Amino acid sequence: MNHSELAAFLKSRRDRIRPSDVGLPTGPRRRVAGLRREEVAQLAGLSADYYTELERGRGAQPSAQVLAALARALRLNGDERDHLFHLADRPVPPAHRGPTAHVQPALLGLLDRLTTTPAQVITDLHQVLVQNELAAALVGRQRAVRGPEASFVYRWFTDPGARALYPVEDHPHHCRVFVADLQAVAALRGDDSEVVGMVAALRLRSREFAALWDNHDVALRRTDHKRIVHPALGTIELDCHSLFSEDGRQRLLWFTAPAGTEGAAQLELLSVIGTQDMSSGTGAADGVPRTSG
Repeated sequence: MNHSELAAFLKSRRDRIRPSDVGLPTGPRRRVAGLRREEVAQLAGLSADYYTELERGRGAQPSAQVLAALARALRLNGDERDHLFHLADRPVPPAHRGPTAHVQPALLGLLDRLTTTPAQVITDLHQVLVQNELAAALVGRQRAVRGPEASFVYRWFTDPGARALYPVEDHPHHCRVFVADLQAVAALRGDDSEVVGMVAALRLRSREFAALWDNHDVALRRTDHKRIVHPALGTIELDCHSLFSEDGRQRLLWFTAPAGTEGAAQLELLSVIGTQDMSSGTGAADGVPRTSG
């Protein structure tokens, strides 16, 4: 691992980003043109001390998850992201798979501008890549999950706690929608081993999934009406919209409610409540485990 080169690269990328580029306020007392170290740490979900050590050329080798988070926080393009992994002496993961996937720049740019509505970017297998603060407040802050469990579709059919975010009477609808969506993704990906392995594992572990899969319903989920159970605000009725990347491997999801509705009022309250520690379950929406904080 090249500590000094990694440190220099991180600083150079930090210096070029304006706070407004990532949705941060530009105060009159800023002494740097780019981001502060603590701001990068906040955007990447790291401690300020840990990031400071990296920029000083010290500390342990960062994990692939940390590098992926830094690539998103620093808005690195694909080549820059690969260079970051190279400097840290980590294998460069595929650009489109799992929680270390590199977020499509166009989707990330839109996410930066969605500051008044819950929004997040997920993969086509419903693995969360990045979310804004309102999404974390609505469905729980993402946490590092590896393997099949990183997919919310997988957890939906294998972990009963994953369903706690939706009212029980809505579960059959979500089951059908998730399976039809996965059928469409499997068709688009062809013989992709990740999808083939997930489908095979789900057929073995869930009779419900197997039965629905054999119905052969196929439909990408582009929009949906959802009722989300929030620990402080109760059941919130929202519309969920999806914007797909050009290759279909990533989606920007955002949640809205018509003006004047109870859902709209609850979203206003959500922006005040934020991500205070009010969560009690382990449910999740579109790949985000319900966690405290």
